Amino acid sequence: MKIASVIVDVAAKQTDRTFDYLIPDKWEDILQQGMRVVVPFGPRKVQGFVVNIKNQSEFKKLKPIADLLDPYPVLTQELLQIGHWLTEKTLCFAISAFQAMLPAAMKAAYDKEVKLLGSTDFHALHEDVQPYLKQRSTVKLSDVKQEHLSAFYRDIQKGYLEVIYIVKNRANKKTVKGIKPLYETSRLQNLLEQFSKQAEKQKQVVSFFLEHPDEIALKDLCEQLNVTQAPVKALVQKGVLMETDIEMYRNPYDDAAFQQTSALPLTEEQGQAIAPILQTIEEKKHEVFLMYGVTGSGKTEVYLQSIDQVLKDGKEAIVLVPEISLTPQMVKRFKGRFGSKVAVLHSGLSAGEKYDEWRKIQRKEVSVVVGARSAVFAPFQNLGIIIIDEEHETSYKQEETPRYHARDVAIYRGEYHGCPVVLGSATPTLESFARAQKGVYQLLTLSKRMNESALPIVDIIDMREELRSGNRSMFSGLLFEKIQDRLEKGEQIVLLLNKRGHSSFVMCRDCGFVHSCPHCEISLTYHRYNHLLKCHYCGHEQKADVTCPECSSDHIRYFGTGTQKVEEELLKLLPQAQVIRMDVDTTGRKGAHERLLNQFGEQKAQILLGTQMIAKGLDFPNVTLVGVLSADTMLHLPDFRSSEKTFQLLTQVSGRAGRHHLPGEVVIQTYTPEHYSIQLASRHDYDGFYQQEMMTRKLHQYPPFYYTVLITVSHEELTKVVAVTDKIAQFLRQKLSDQTIVLGPVASPIARVKDRYRYQCMIKYKLEPELIPALRFIIDRYQQEIQQKLTITIDLQPYSMM
Repeated sequence: MKIASVIVDVAAKQTDRTFDYLIPDKWEDILQQGMRVVVPFGPRKVQGFVVNIKNQSEFKKLKPIADLLDPYPVLTQELLQIGHWLTEKTLCFAISAFQAMLPAAMKAAYDKEVKLLGSTDFHALHEDVQPYLKQRSTVKLSDVKQEHLSAFYRDIQKGYLEVIYIVKNRANKKTVKGIKPLYETSRLQNLLEQFSKQAEKQKQVVSFFLEHPDEIALKDLCEQLNVTQAPVKALVQKGVLMETDIEMYRNPYDDAAFQQTSALPLTEEQGQAIAPILQTIEEKKHEVFLMYGVTGSGKTEVYLQSIDQVLKDGKEAIVLVPEISLTPQMVKRFKGRFGSKVAVLHSGLSAGEKYDEWRKIQRKEVSVVVGARSAVFAPFQNLGIIIIDEEHETSYKQEETPRYHARDVAIYRGEYHGCPVVLGSATPTLESFARAQKGVYQLLTLSKRMNESALPIVDIIDMREELRSGNRSMFSGLLFEKIQDRLEKGEQIVLLLNKRGHSSFVMCRDCGFVHSCPHCEISLTYHRYNHLLKCHYCGHEQKADVTCPECSSDHIRYFGTGTQKVEEELLKLLPQAQVIRMDVDTTGRKGAHERLLNQFGEQKAQILLGTQMIAKGLDFPNVTLVGVLSADTMLHLPDFRSSEKTFQLLTQVSGRAGRHHLPGEVVIQTYTPEHYSIQLASRHDYDGFYQQEMMTRKLHQYPPFYYTVLITVSHEELTKVVAVTDKIAQFLRQKLSDQTIVLGPVASPIARVKDRYRYQCMIKYKLEPELIPALRFIIDRYQQEIQQKLTITIDLQPYSMM
């Protein structure tokens, strides 16, 4: 008798442990750790993960496993181990950790079906229920009309109907109709001689299988022989051929479309940077490298040649890139070098495409995966290198549970496999750079651009001066002159605006009324194309008023600038210019991102205008001018990293100019030109910024000098939120050491979202052995209330302070 320990798909404190189930005899030899199963849990059936198999249990009566969902494990031993580590590290439930590692298509979907109990008289059923069960024995509750549901619940309570829970596996494989012969060739040859003259097409099909006895897709067979499906169907009925289902991958990329590239000769600096990486690959040892290289210094080529070495050793590689810069250009570089050995995982793929790419990895059909954050969990079993490009990107931190940082998972896997982890960036996070200075990471520097081209010249324009001199346009005099000059020369321009929408907010000039969201404490953003005001937090929208609802004045003014507004102004001032706008609204549809960048690359437009998504990873030889229209929007956010984020963004976007033989220029427009992050970004001075910012962080006790934890409490009643947050802060002050700082409770920067009030407190610590037990105690203490509308989120090392 064998027993499986299963983690069930119910995310709650009471169920956050293993449950024992009997393994039926028929699956005793098949079932392994890491497989998904369906198990009875209370009155229903749920999905679960088998984490252990043993010979005895302390419980006497065990229920058997109801069904297997996988023929082989979906989580390797290593991934199961990472799952348990994540639950410790991020204080999440085990089930959340396991599900985060799998593609969305593999999260179970649950259906409820209702069936008439055998002993029930059909006519005893409610008249609204009868029509549903007249022709069939079961009905899905999701198919029942809203107004008839109460009648169903009445009959269920009376014991006339039984509810059956069904676990559906959403991971559907894509199949096409296939055909294969049922006989061997000698028998087919005999059959061929027996066909009558009329059966010419059937003879053609049989002759084809004499030469190609393998299975073939029906569509391909008909196309190759130029016949309809009729003769094939006739042969199936005669029992000569057999219909099959051929499994097909949904391939988001056509591999034939990528031109094969080969390794480029490395510069002296690149050679020095790659040497220690290759050495650790050869010695099979774990080391973390921070590759600090200016924009355009050829970091990607170093990655490609390191991966090449790993593949020659028969090992595998993971490359993480920020979601935003997973551009077609990036995919092209990897597919061009490694062809069909590459799987790509990012949010632009459909659930089915992601599932297919994941299966290629699991079946060892590919050996490189390029993807966004969650690709760090790729089920490789023989990793040789993990690379994180643009390691400073905040999108590597997941903002919902489990709140992991991809860099931590990568380093954990690097230690497990004894392989190098390479973090690359032109503007590394202070935490990473500080670790490299201390020797925890090994620093590799690329200080020159590939073809020795100079970094672009940067001008800072004080927009207050522009206003004083009477220029009310969103373009400074200098930027406008330079745009005109580039248009005349036929060169290209990138304009960055630090947000989306048309105007930030709408205000009445008479009484100062600003429209804000009725459910969140945040002003509504105006979207011009459908004249709507939208909340970017909860999705609330309403028509924009022509008059003020407070004082009925019609002096309504739109403040701030959005991408649509800039586009309109550009076309008004420069009617001859072709503009491509890239923001959330224009890139929402599948493939839109790619299409717009291709148009710009083919020079169908001279100006690319966009939000942060155009700041990274783009490489267009003809771009000689970059304009930043508003450098300040991030500086004034209530976040201790706001200067760092501003510096990174300005440096990254400046790096888009003059990457080839034409020299580049950058114009930064700002209302705070004296701020050090803007001044130092204009000089491309990361080291200067690092020194200055580290002094500020030390003074105010922020990372990398201290670790931080953010606890956010939310509830519909303000008094409840304040009371709970206050109790938590008091408890932490008692429990934790004197060296640890507990700040708060205070209202969150956005104090209300979706009609729920939000309060927070922050912990800053260096060494705190009591921290995790104290946080676990808080979660346990409020467990009852968490199930009733109270939410407590604990984020260790938060990246967003909002």
